[in-house]
Amino acid sequence: MPSLYRASKSLKSHRIPFNLFHINPNFRRLDSTAYLNPIFGWTQCAFFASQFREDPSIDLNQFPSDRIRNFSIIAHVDHGKSTLADRLLELTATIRKGHGQPQYLDKLQVERERGITVKAQTATMFHTHKYLGTDTKFLLNLIDTPGHVDFSYEVSRSLAACQGVLLVVDAAQGVQAQTVANFYLAFEANLTVIPVINKIDQPTADPDRVKEQLKSIFDLDPNEALLTSAKTGLGLEQVLPAVIERIPHPPGNSSSPLRMLLLDSYYDEYKGVICHVAVVDGTLRKGDKISSAATGQSYEVLDVGIMHPELTQTGVLLTGQVGYVVSGMRSTKEARVGDTLYQTKSIVEPLPGFKPVKHMVFSGLYPADGSDFEALSNAIERLTCNDASVSVTKESSSALGLGFRCGFLGLLHMDVFHQRLEQEHGAHVISTVPTVPYIFEYSDDSKVHVQNPAMLPSNPKNRVTACWEPTVIATIIFPSEYVGAIITLCSERRGEQLEYSFIDSQRALMKYRLPLREIVVDFYNELKSLTSGYASFDYEEAEYQASDLVKLDILLNAQPVDAMATIVHRSKAQRVGRELVDKLKKFIDRQMFEITIQAALGSKIIARETVSAMRKNVLAKCYGGDVTRKKKLLEKQKEGKKRMKRVGSVDIPQEAFHELLKGS
Repeated sequence: MPSLYRASKSLKSHRIPFNLFHINPNFRRLDSTAYLNPIFGWTQCAFFASQFREDPSIDLNQFPSDRIRNFSIIAHVDHGKSTLADRLLELTATIRKGHGQPQYLDKLQVERERGITVKAQTATMFHTHKYLGTDTKFLLNLIDTPGHVDFSYEVSRSLAACQGVLLVVDAAQGVQAQTVANFYLAFEANLTVIPVINKIDQPTADPDRVKEQLKSIFDLDPNEALLTSAKTGLGLEQVLPAVIERIPHPPGNSSSPLRMLLLDSYYDEYKGVICHVAVVDGTLRKGDKISSAATGQSYEVLDVGIMHPELTQTGVLLTGQVGYVVSGMRSTKEARVGDTLYQTKSIVEPLPGFKPVKHMVFSGLYPADGSDFEALSNAIERLTCNDASVSVTKESSSALGLGFRCGFLGLLHMDVFHQRLEQEHGAHVISTVPTVPYIFEYSDDSKVHVQNPAMLPSNPKNRVTACWEPTVIATIIFPSEYVGAIITLCSERRGEQLEYSFIDSQRALMKYRLPLREIVVDFYNELKSLTSGYASFDYEEAEYQASDLVKLDILLNAQPVDAMATIVHRSKAQRVGRELVDKLKKFIDRQMFEITIQAALGSKIIARETVSAMRKNVLAKCYGGDVTRKKKLLEKQKEGKKRMKRVGSVDIPQEAFHELLKGS
């Protein structure tokens, strides 16, 4: 090995083709040739080999569509989806028991720290089952999905590649709000639903009560529910047979021209964009020329395979199979989620794709250091390839400089995006107060859609005649003793009750129409604290409703800070303005001049705080004498402070933005 390396250094070329097997037969093969880069040495080759391995024992040609089952695991947060996925991977020998980390498919650092699933992950398993009297080997594509309401877009994308779902319900907690939402996502997609009652080993488990809930809410047959404990392995042997027998095989036609649905994509430093696809019709082979229905661009398939559970080369994907494709895409904008990929020169009908995502929360992202704008731009572009549900547009702020206005599906989605920017890309960002989209109508009949409050004039030429704000239909499930507290909370947030019913003797369900602005920051935390953590909450978007809205400006020394402008309901403007100036006073450092912090509605000041100036004792050198000398020194200092206040600039620390974000 050292002699080969010395020989490579003597060559002028930086990239030397060689066959991995000529050097070390233990390397898993990446391709017929790889490249030795003297800058990276052998490490790069080892990385390639570990990321893209070829398993000669896998022959996808023996799995026609009737031997394929595609299914997802859906559930409320923390009902055991990822643990159940682990056990199924172990049952099928896809991963070795006791090796690797728990929640194997939760690969992001943010997922492991928070204990939640953020990205839907796919894994292909092989399982032999006695089917129609003979032992038959099946190919099973498992997709583990997120449970939080903010990531329902990930769930809907995953369900597009499936024919059935495992609906997991905690035997102790029962049906929760996101269980209801996920069930209806699967129901609308016309998928087979297999109820799985998990955690039956817990002392407080009550499977019979959960069966009654499944019957009353979803009209599911209680006798079809599977009783399991993913933690101990109890009852898991009945899950895969139920998947094979109850879920239909993919409906595609293998003799038709190739059509693939682009489910997801992410950026790999060495391979470029790696696309996760579901083959609906036809067959995909390595070397094929494919085109995108959305962009019209053509590519050559450089690598194709399955996730088993890591990327495993197979050279082919058949009808009904889910896998990955590397086609040399270099820009994240080329891989549009929901796009149809097909063989170049063939004519196909594009697949319906997905509903366009609607962003519920908007926030500005700015680099903590203004010179890091390009680095932040690159980091956001890479990350949006992994998360297509984020919208990004450039904007500038007089207080913070150049940055981006980003749209998110919810506050947790925004928080996770910030954390991934810092952890995965080393970006340090300042985020502005989150806002929602509004519509303002003026006396000249013009309408303005406002995502950034700073863009709304404080004193417009034309009078505002009407305002509309987005609303949501919120579903809240909670123990019945908390009814009074829930009604009070929703009334304070300008909610309108739509439905009130009891699931069973212990739990109630309420539906409210709430303004999105009222729930976007701290509603969920307030709900959890009022109900001792027992309530569950889910929402779906509804139409806009007329409202009395005003723009609240924050002024520092009479200069508006555009990054802190916000839009509030007129009845709450006084309280919100008072809270904002009180918080800012705690975080702005004292200067050599006085700082006034004001909250204003147009030209009307509704709240004010003052940060007093640091002051030198100019009378210290006076040992007595005439009082006029002291007055003269104080007047001179007073004039200097006024001059400083005119020309001095106030620095707003990053902590102030974070504090406003927590409780705006």
